[in-house]
Amino acid sequence: MDRGPLAEQIIRTFDDMPAQLQAGARYVLDRPRDVALLSMREQARQAGVQPATMTRLAKRLGMDGYDELRELYAEAVRDGGLGFAGKAGAQVVSQKLKGDKALAAEMLKSIATQVGHLATPASLERLVIAARALASARRIYCLGLRSSHSIAWHLHYVLTLVGDRSVHIDGIGATGADALGRASGRDVLLVASVMPYTRLTVELADYAAGRGIGIVAITDSEVAPLAQLAHHVIVVPTESPSFFHAMSPAFAVAEVLGALVAGRGGEDALAALRHSDGHLAALNTHLKPRGSKK
Repeated sequence: MDRGPLAEQIIRTFDDMPAQLQAGARYVLDRPRDVALLSMREQARQAGVQPATMTRLAKRLGMDGYDELRELYAEAVRDGGLGFAGKAGAQVVSQKLKGDKALAAEMLKSIATQVGHLATPASLERLVIAARALASARRIYCLGLRSSHSIAWHLHYVLTLVGDRSVHIDGIGATGADALGRASGRDVLLVASVMPYTRLTVELADYAAGRGIGIVAITDSEVAPLAQLAHHVIVVPTESPSFFHAMSPAFAVAEVLGALVAGRGGEDALAALRHSDGHLAALNTHLKPRGSKK
C-alpha cells in the first residue's frame, strides 16, 4: 500500500494522540493520495471529524497548517513518491444515477488496482517474510471472524492439503478459542480483521501475544489494533465504491501466503498433496469430466 511522507511520524506518535486526532491521522495515513487531491473540508468529512481537527493534526505533526501538509503530499504525488497512477482521488458513484453496470465496472476496476498494489516491492517483502514465519512454525492457528472468516478459512484449507499443521479457530459453541490453549512460542497465529474490527478477534490476538505466540496479521492499516500486536503485518486496502468494504485484496493475500508456505514445504508438501489427492479420489469427491474413465 502507498505510504505518505509523514507515515512513520504518524505511526510513531499515534498512541499519544487524542481520539479525534487519531481519526484524522488514520485518514492521512491510509489515504495519502486523497490528502493531496481533496479539499481539507472533504477530507475532514470523510474522516468523520471537524475541519479544525485536521488543522490541529497538521500542527501536531510540525506543520504551520493543513495547507502545508497537503502541499507536502501533493509534491509526493508529482514526484511519483506515492506510486500514483491512473485515476486519482476518491470517486463515489451513485448507483441510482449511473446504473448497476457502472457500479459493477467501478468495483471491479478498483479491486484490480488494489490487488495490483500488493505487488509493489515493499508489499512483496512483507508477504515473503510473513510466509517464512508461517512455514517455520510448529503449528499455524488461523483466525478470522465475520467478514474476515473466509480469509482465515481459505488459508487453513490450503494448508490442510499440504500437511497437518494448521488449526482453524472456529469451534461450535464458542469453543474455537480453546485451541489456543495448546499453542506456544513455537507456533504462529495468522489473524485477519479489517474495520470495523471484531472485538473477539483483537482480544484473542492480544491473548496470544501475551503468551509469546508469533502473530501474522492481515489488516487494513498500520495503526489498526492487530498491527500494534503483530510481529508481521500485511496491510490490505479495503476502500470500495460499494457500501461494503472490499475483501478481495485480503483474500488474495491469503492465497499467496498459502502458495508460498506450500512451496517451502518441499517433498513433505508434495507427499501430503499426493495423499490428499488419493483420499479425495477414494471418496469420489469431485465430478469427473464427461467422457473420462471411472
